[in-house]
Amino acid sequence: MPRVKYTDSDVALMARMMRAEAEGEGKLGMLFVGNVIVNRASADCLDFRDIRTISDVIYQVQGGNYSFEAVQKGNLFYNRARSVEKRLAEKNLKYWRQHPAKYGLWYFNPSGSCPPTWYGQTFSGQYKNHCYYEPAAGTCASVYT
Repeated sequence: MPRVKYTDSDVALMARMMRAEAEGEGKLGMLFVGNVIVNRASADCLDFRDIRTISDVIYQVQGGNYSFEAVQKGNLFYNRARSVEKRLAEKNLKYWRQHPAKYGLWYFNPSGSCPPTWYGQTFSGQYKNHCYYEPAAGTCASVYT
C-alpha cells in the first residue's frame, strides 16, 4: 500500500521537483527531497492540514510565495521528468523513508552551517548542502506514522 494515493501525473510532477531541488546531490539527495514531499501530503498538522495530494504539496502557497522555490524560479522544474527521477519518486510514494528526512517536513540550503532549529522546528540532520527539519515534539504526531 503506498504512503499516499498517487497517479502517473503525480509521479512525474514529484520527479520534476526532486530533480529541480536536489539534482546536484544525486539520487539519495533527490530521495530525501521526495521524503519531505510525501510527508507533507500525509501530515495532518501545522501548515499541512489541508494538503493531501502531491499537487497540493508542490503548488502550496505560504506567505504569498510557493513553498518550493523551484516552482516560481522555473529552472529544472519546468523540464520533462526523466525515467530515473520517476523511479525515485515512485519509490518514495510506495515505501522509501530514511534519515535525515524520514520524518522531515522542511529542508533548506543555508549559506553556513545548519542551525539547531529552524522556525521552531527540530534539526534532524544534513545531507550534502541541505538541512532537514522535523516537527518539534508533540506538534505533529501524524508525520511519525
